Amino acid sequence: MTSPTASRADASGAPAPGAAAPAPDRGPGPGRRTRTVRRHLPTSPWLFAAPGLLIVGAFSLYPFVSTVLNSFTDRRTLVPGHYVGLANFRELWHDDMFWTGLRNSTLYVLGVVPALVVLPLLLALLVQRHIPGIAFFRAAFYTPVVASIVVVGLIWVWMLDDRGLINSVLEAVGVGKVGFLSDQWLLLGSAMAVTVWKGLGYYMIIYLAALANVPRELHEAAAVDGAGAVRRFFTVTVPAVRSTMVLVAALSSVSAFKVFSEVYLMAGPSGGPAGEDTTLVMLVQRTGTGLTGRVGYASAISVVVFVVTVALMLLVLRADRKEDA
Repeated sequence: MTSPTASRADASGAPAPGAAAPAPDRGPGPGRRTRTVRRHLPTSPWLFAAPGLLIVGAFSLYPFVSTVLNSFTDRRTLVPGHYVGLANFRELWHDDMFWTGLRNSTLYVLGVVPALVVLPLLLALLVQRHIPGIAFFRAAFYTPVVASIVVVGLIWVWMLDDRGLINSVLEAVGVGKVGFLSDQWLLLGSAMAVTVWKGLGYYMIIYLAALANVPRELHEAAAVDGAGAVRRFFTVTVPAVRSTMVLVAALSSVSAFKVFSEVYLMAGPSGGPAGEDTTLVMLVQRTGTGLTGRVGYASAISVVVFVVTVALMLLVLRADRKEDA
């Protein structure tokens, strides 16, 4: 039972005899941790994104908008232009060199893209095998990717020249010289070969990443059903990496249509014999540079290149959606 004294002590708020006194409330001070809630400004995320946005705006967005605006003017390198409407695009329609460049760029896409979609996949299937010394071949196949395009172009020019290595071998075996760099179509085909050779290792790496995600159980099940290597390739491997093949087709299409370095190095600034190997990007460089460069006309060609590359990507994506359906 509780004593009357303890009851009176509890009622008055005083501690009972023998009970520990409660710790005094010291309030916030240097010995106590306090939580403070800070309100972030709505502009804080934009402050972090500002450097990246400035770089994109200065080096991507502004040049793009400037090119589109210049395509409707007669601007030159040292002369500010005036608005001429669609005059530059009407001139393109009657420019034979523009149609030559469009033809060569289109042929480049048709010749390079199928090779860069299929050959890197076969190469990836070869180098993904775990056999002794395969690491050396992986590095060897990837070496052209990291090599400078200028160095690669000069090496191939030296090899394909009339007095180069390949023609020397052809003469030694009695075939005779072949004008790889003097014939219009052979020069264009040689440039395509250089593009394919340089891009094999890059797309091989992309395919290797895709093949690593293909379950081995699918191949084992197909082998149990009696499917050979070729049938497993078409029924297991190709469907498993089809999305990667679409990606490779889109990337290589854009790169092939905007080709410049390979053809420029092998054909020269003139674009080969009578300029017949000129591509659209080479035409932009030739028309828009120099003290008398027609910046407005070159900008119109650039707009056409942009529209065609976007159309190529949409065409590849549309074909992929049709296959999914």
